[in-house]
Amino acid sequence: MGAGAFLEPLAVVTLLFGGAWVNRATDYRFTTRNQHWDKALPEAYGVDVNADLDIEEARLAQGKRSLSPSLLPSQENKWREREIKIMGYHRVIETPNTAVFRNRFLSRILHKFPFLVEGWYWALIYWVYQLGRAFTAVTLVEGTVHVARRHAIQVIEWEQRLHIFWEIPIQGFFMSYPRLLTYINWLYSFIHIPGTIAFLVWLYYYTVTRNRLVQHRGSSPQVGGQSSSPGSTSGPLLYEARRRTMAVCNLLAFIVFTVWPCMPPRLLSDPDYNGPQAALAKSFGFVDTVHDKDGASSIWTQNRFCNQYAAMPSLHFGYSLLVGLTIMTIPLAPEHRRSKSIYFPLFNNSHPELAPQIRLPSTRQAACWTVGFLYPFSILIAIVSTANHFILDAVAGAVICGIGWIINDVLLNLLALEDWFLWVVRIHKPVQMPLGRTRGLDLEEKFEGWHPETPVVVNM
Repeated sequence: MGAGAFLEPLAVVTLLFGGAWVNRATDYRFTTRNQHWDKALPEAYGVDVNADLDIEEARLAQGKRSLSPSLLPSQENKWREREIKIMGYHRVIETPNTAVFRNRFLSRILHKFPFLVEGWYWALIYWVYQLGRAFTAVTLVEGTVHVARRHAIQVIEWEQRLHIFWEIPIQGFFMSYPRLLTYINWLYSFIHIPGTIAFLVWLYYYTVTRNRLVQHRGSSPQVGGQSSSPGSTSGPLLYEARRRTMAVCNLLAFIVFTVWPCMPPRLLSDPDYNGPQAALAKSFGFVDTVHDKDGASSIWTQNRFCNQYAAMPSLHFGYSLLVGLTIMTIPLAPEHRRSKSIYFPLFNNSHPELAPQIRLPSTRQAACWTVGFLYPFSILIAIVSTANHFILDAVAGAVICGIGWIINDVLLNLLALEDWFLWVVRIHKPVQMPLGRTRGLDLEEKFEGWHPETPVVVNM
């Protein structure tokens, strides 16, 4: 693996801490202990300057006490309510309100660098998934390997029936261009994890940081207004949904490859295997282009704790599809959605405005569509041409992505557990407020009447 053994982890750490720096709260100082929360509110919150009231505090206590602006921080409720919703089951439970720890040093660091919370989430999701794979890898028995080989041959048989067994001609085509195949090997090995983290950093910046409601005395928000650097009108809810989707994808993928292990195409050509179906497995002629001496082996995919028989589903493609679809469909700021129309007055010379027209996408929108398509398409080419996944593995990865996209809010039930964990460690994490109106409304409207696509810009 050479330099990749330390360059890859270094790239991941750099992206995570670089993301924390880029997404820091620039107007919040954590070095001075604040006795009143509203005196040094982090950018991630919106506050009614006339009421001078902590919105999060009021939201946590909603239904518990009056929302009168005269309430002081010392009167804050020590408990909050969380909803548990699972398959029709609904219950409201009480959990600790960690806002009582907001002035502690670690809490102030998190409010200064809120992306550190996202780094923690990503690490938790990734390492729980990897530890599960590692446990599966170290407990593998010879019988499991035979089962995984048999399943791989079954996948080939299914693809032959569907007339989509294209892996061999695809790999043959790219192997005829060695330089191009080298780049594809690198793409497969080194873009999956760093690329996913880079996407999360960008998405957080575009949906949260650039829309952050910076509170200054005397400032007046402009509903639907424009700023010099507007972000997505979707706000933090979109980012949080995508992060949860990745977690659900990991969970579903772990269940599938644990219950139904499947060997990647490249291992079917193992020269040391002489057992049942050996002749059939080797007859396909798959070549491991990534892990040979001229390949681009990755530390993430080539270690004793890596489960080599987890080809189905392909999270390489599932993640890339999630990234691509998010980029293609992300709501843009109004000024980035402006497009031009081409009229055809030839069909209506007297009234050209009534003539047929073709509306062209804006430059930003066209770029999003292009990147959103090319990224998963490139990953699809990479996983097939390097013989690391079958086409049906990619289809399964897409299905996993779709299921995770639809049911990701099931993970909101874990917020109650998170409240107790934060209470034990005495930390209060920053909560990103949805974009909404912050003035001219009473407090209840701020929580019940907001819409995720209503942009708010606070003048500096």
